[in-house]
Amino acid sequence: MAQATQDRTDRTRRPPERPPGVVLAGGLSTRMGQDKARVRLGGATLLSRACRRLAPQVGALAVNANGPILMEPGEEVPVVADAEPGRLGPLAGILAAMRHARAVAPAASHVATVPTDSPFYPADLVDRLAAAVDRDERIAVACSASGLHPVFGLWPVALADDLADWLADVGALRVRSYLNRHGAREVLFPSVETAKGIFDPFFNINTPDDLDEAERWLWILER
Repeated sequence: MAQATQDRTDRTRRPPERPPGVVLAGGLSTRMGQDKARVRLGGATLLSRACRRLAPQVGALAVNANGPILMEPGEEVPVVADAEPGRLGPLAGILAAMRHARAVAPAASHVATVPTDSPFYPADLVDRLAAAVDRDERIAVACSASGLHPVFGLWPVALADDLADWLADVGALRVRSYLNRHGAREVLFPSVETAKGIFDPFFNINTPDDLDEAERWLWILER
C-alpha cells in the first residue's frame, strides 16, 4: 500500500536544483465535450494556467499532448507525445514525462507532473512533494481531504523502463496500482480557508458545471 505522510515541510525551503516538470494534456475530455486544455477560465486556457503555475516550481517545462496545443501569445513550451501506441491513460503521459526528463535533464532524479484541469493547485506543490522523497526511486504524490490526486506527482526517472514494462500488461493501467507497487508516499495538502468557505486546492474541472464553479472560485481566490 502507498505510504501516507503528513507534510510538515518549512514552506520557505527550496531544493538546490528544481526537477523538470511536465503538464499532462493528453486526456480525452469526454465529459467536458471539448478539449479541456483549450477551455478558458478567467480569460486564459486551462493549459496556459497549468503551465504558468508549474513553471516557477521546476527547472524546465514541457507539455505532454498527442496533438496540437493552444498556448497564449508569447508562451512556448516543448510538446512531448506519448511514446506508447493507443490510449493508455495518464500513466502513458507520465512515462513520456520520465523519458523527456531523462533526455533534457540527465542529472535529475525525478520529474514533476500536473494535469491541465486543476487550475488552483498549490504554488509550493513540487517543494513539498520533494520533501517526501527519501531515495532516488521514491514516488511522491499529492492528496487532500477529497482524496488521492495521483497525477500530481514526483516520478523517478529511473523507473521509466519499469513503467514501460508495466504498461505492456494490459490489465495494469491504473495509476493507483502502480503507486502501490512502488510504495509511493502520499503528501497531505490542507484545504484553503476563504471568505466563502473551505476550498480544496485540487478542485478538478471535468464538466461545464465544474467550469462555472471554477469561475466563481477564481473570483474569490484572486481578489
